Amino acid sequence: MAETNIYAAIALARAKDMPARLGFGLFILAVGWLLIGGLAPFVWYGVMATGQLVDSWIGAQMRRSPDRAPGRAWRIAYTLSISANAAIYSALAALVWFEGGTAGKVFAVLSCCGSIINTALQMEHTPHGLGPVWAPHILYLLGLPIAGALTSSGEDLLPMSLVSVGGAVFILHGWITVKRIRESNRQMAEAALSAERANAAKSDFLATISHEIRTPMNAVVAAGSLLRRTDLDAGQTAHVDMLANASEVLLGLLNDVLDLSRIESGKLEVCLAPFDLTDKLAAAVDLWRAKAPDGVTVRFDPNGLPARILTDPLRLQQIVSNLLSNATKFTARGEIVVRGGQTLGAEGPRLWIEVEDSGRGMDAETAARVFMSFEQGSTGVTREHGGTGLGLAISRRLAELMGGRLTVRSEAGAGSVFRLDCPLLLAEAEPAPAPGLLGHVLKDGGASLLLAEDHEVNQRIVRLMLEPLGIEVTVAVNGAVAVEMAGLRPFDVILMDMQMPVMGGIEATGLIRAGGPNATTPILALTANAMAEHRAQWTAVGVDTFLTKPIGMEALVEHVMAAVARSREVRAKAA
Repeated sequence: MAETNIYAAIALARAKDMPARLGFGLFILAVGWLLIGGLAPFVWYGVMATGQLVDSWIGAQMRRSPDRAPGRAWRIAYTLSISANAAIYSALAALVWFEGGTAGKVFAVLSCCGSIINTALQMEHTPHGLGPVWAPHILYLLGLPIAGALTSSGEDLLPMSLVSVGGAVFILHGWITVKRIRESNRQMAEAALSAERANAAKSDFLATISHEIRTPMNAVVAAGSLLRRTDLDAGQTAHVDMLANASEVLLGLLNDVLDLSRIESGKLEVCLAPFDLTDKLAAAVDLWRAKAPDGVTVRFDPNGLPARILTDPLRLQQIVSNLLSNATKFTARGEIVVRGGQTLGAEGPRLWIEVEDSGRGMDAETAARVFMSFEQGSTGVTREHGGTGLGLAISRRLAELMGGRLTVRSEAGAGSVFRLDCPLLLAEAEPAPAPGLLGHVLKDGGASLLLAEDHEVNQRIVRLMLEPLGIEVTVAVNGAVAVEMAGLRPFDVILMDMQMPVMGGIEATGLIRAGGPNATTPILALTANAMAEHRAQWTAVGVDTFLTKPIGMEALVEHVMAAVARSREVRAKAA
């Protein structure tokens, strides 16, 4: 703390405490008058009150201008005033020590100790001012017994001297302890600040890594979607399906690190959606069947499973994929089986899914450790099979977020059975899809779309997906160009990236929303920035829909068509 702020803080603390000092002085006056009588206590109170007013007047300069350094003379005067007032405050205690007998000595010691303790409490946040205030009180505690020894030989002098000295020692020890506690608190505060900075740096790093990986992943997913639109034989179709499933798993692995960070910060939410459970599990089994070692059969037993349920499909797929990944790593021969069923217990309907393997298994100690972050069965596992040790830890936490639990039964040399148990919510049958959505061509001259995207591959992907449907795609290579183009003509829909040179998507969206022919045009954020804070930034500037890369063709077309319909409806009403 700067010197100017030290004096200002002390002056403010003492001014705030002055009514309490004057009030406590009245109590000392009453006790002193009862013990020694006469006018001395009243004279003392008048001098003490005058000294307090002088102290307040000297400190007024610091209180009025806390950012201005007081002159050297003012600093010396204020320090002397503080010490002199402390000496005056305990002066009556010194008089009572000599004139009030044993009771006077007890009161003198208590008065000095009380003044020290009260000052410490009142000036808790200004410890630099304690020295000048405490010094006179401590000198009284140490000096009064010495003065008494020179002027008296009463029987009560020795015990009272011990009490007085003991009180002074106790106060000094307390002061030292308080200083140590303050230093410890300061270090803890600095450590907490350092941890916050490190966490912020980690979040920035994760956001950057997520963005850089999602951008090429968008090309992979889009390539699979575009291949599906071509004439493929059965083998090629299977390869495309495998590519799509592998893309989903790869995206899930990317999300693992982000999910762990979100879970630890309490920001991960479970999103319920209806989906076909057997199809989802069959797709996961097909993917890992192709990755299983020779001699290992991966089998799916759908008997007993409900067809369509309501839960978080992405999180469920993450859990099952992590379990299958582990099973294929640790099963050299034999069989891996995925099965499930329904139960009805005290908690209501429950869904259970098991992944059983005939692999090496593990002992009880290892089984208790595998659900911990960055933990694997042994130090050789990472060298032999790779991995981060996050899969099972995240899977268990995801299961808990879904209201369920993830457990394991295993025995060394006899395989393992991982079991997911979670609440079961049945969903209605899937509605029939709109006929010819992907092959639909707008009959009224097409729709216009402004694409703000700086990545050439992503530009080409969007055009390949949308232009065959009769949508005219106009490309803006950065946010500034997008704002300029949006000011020239109306568009049916705008696709906006987030990170672009010259001007980013957030700023560009705000400027477009401020006015012009596209102030009310639906704007869809299509970005590789997938953190929760990014979604909040988009919402703040008026984005209609938040889409994250990579995105499949079906999802992109569905959102674009819906936006075009909204845009034309609004303009029709306005006309």
